[in-house]
Amino acid sequence: MDADQPTASAIAVANGRILAVGSDAEIEPLAGPETRRIAGEGRSLLPGFVESHLHLFSGAAELDDLHLTHVHGLDALTREVRNYAAAHPDAPFLMAQHADYAVISQSERVTRHHLDAILPDRPFAMMAADHHTVWANTLALEAAGILHGRRLGPGNEIVMGDDSLALGELREFEAFASVLMLTGKGRAGLGLSTGGEPDPLPSPEEREADRAILRKGLAYAARHGITSLHNMDGNFYTLELLTEIEAEGALTVRAKVPFHFKAFMETADLDKASLMAETYRSDWISSGFVKLFYDGVLDGWTALMIDPYADKSDWRGEPLFAPERFDDLACEIDRRGLQIAVHAIGDGAVRAVLDAYERAREANGERDSRHRIEHIEVTTAADIPRFAELGVVASMQPPHPPGAMDFPVEPTASMIGRERWPWSYPWRTLKEAGALVSFSSDWPVADISVLRGIKAALTRKPWADDMPGQSFTLHEAIEAYTAKGAYAGFADDRLGSLKPGYLADFVILSSDIEAVTPHEIDTLDVAMTVCGGKVSYDAATSG
Repeated sequence: MDADQPTASAIAVANGRILAVGSDAEIEPLAGPETRRIAGEGRSLLPGFVESHLHLFSGAAELDDLHLTHVHGLDALTREVRNYAAAHPDAPFLMAQHADYAVISQSERVTRHHLDAILPDRPFAMMAADHHTVWANTLALEAAGILHGRRLGPGNEIVMGDDSLALGELREFEAFASVLMLTGKGRAGLGLSTGGEPDPLPSPEEREADRAILRKGLAYAARHGITSLHNMDGNFYTLELLTEIEAEGALTVRAKVPFHFKAFMETADLDKASLMAETYRSDWISSGFVKLFYDGVLDGWTALMIDPYADKSDWRGEPLFAPERFDDLACEIDRRGLQIAVHAIGDGAVRAVLDAYERAREANGERDSRHRIEHIEVTTAADIPRFAELGVVASMQPPHPPGAMDFPVEPTASMIGRERWPWSYPWRTLKEAGALVSFSSDWPVADISVLRGIKAALTRKPWADDMPGQSFTLHEAIEAYTAKGAYAGFADDRLGSLKPGYLADFVILSSDIEAVTPHEIDTLDVAMTVCGGKVSYDAATSG
């Protein structure tokens, strides 16, 4: 990822930085008597992967839950849930992850009655893969105090049945937050659900349990070649725990953590974002940006569309912020010199966020803000060139397009509608229009594996023959997971490329990534991850 030196055969590292990159003959004389030599043996060595959109704390907390990826049909769901319940007889609350919206069938949505039939005598809930919908059985709804519904903010819904009781489908964070608190892992999700701090304060034992969750997540990221991550939820508590892990000498991945501004907050709460930015600004732990959600997701009909959904002709979704208020917030965050990252999935949300960024520039003047839009699952031809014009980072996820990796094509493609397909998940279209595109997984929404993500970026096919292809080349995909991610995090002067003086973050793969076909990339493994000159993962010594 260095245009001046695209390839090399050897690298030297000293004091946490890259000393030199070049040929074996150039690098070998730099070794001293204590130098550790690692034989590459013809394998690929790449810059460390920059995971520019994930949820570390909550993702790590979910690793031991039941995972339902590729589980379809009532019989299969029943078998998986009952087996998991039998294996965890003492768990007070059972939680499953990665349920498909069509887990029962393409024509039938899950209700509490389905889940009651599967598990009637224990509280149980399952999260959709996109983490924007939860389905809960009756005992879980009762325990959460929402069986009879609850007043919620815009864009959130407890779906009610004809009997005036909750049907079991809970759309967006306000709707299911009380259910997630029952899992006993509520502190891990605070940065996402409320953006606030634990109340009451955790005991020393609880704090250590939370550090253990984060250490597990950091190790999981390092195992996949990740050396830097941009967390997409956050609070002071997450930053404090990471700082404590760093003090232990156990921080294996660089972490950037935002202030998560929720719609119920006041503008004055941005003082906390400024304080986080001032307090945490090292190469290992930093803040400096504000994360917001403008809309929800397509499969829950909570993404904001310009025109109605193809399968719901009277519904466009609704924004989580009034447009005028969001514009004011964007101007204020930008005035403070902070970066903005906004979840915007529907084309209506994408346009509204671009409008807000444009107004912020008009109000405060042009600067190197690198404001971001996360996901951009649907946009319009008119809005494509605005990314480059406004310098907005398009933060996108190769695992997300239905059919590209784990998510099925239906029902999402039909909900979008064929006329919007050319502007759906438009990585290549945005890149060719001059936008900076960074790649990530959005773990735990999708598999954290960067290698699987690279394969998806290379092998994605259009949903119809007359639609534009959106796939990337191998080098473009690697760049989007390294140099472009570093740029999105204001670290491109020291990360994302293998250059002398840059921080010594790199990954060694199990083979040569250029010697396999695109469809074989996911057969490779990470052999070693090095972050700051220290080995953070070594397949040869790890179980």
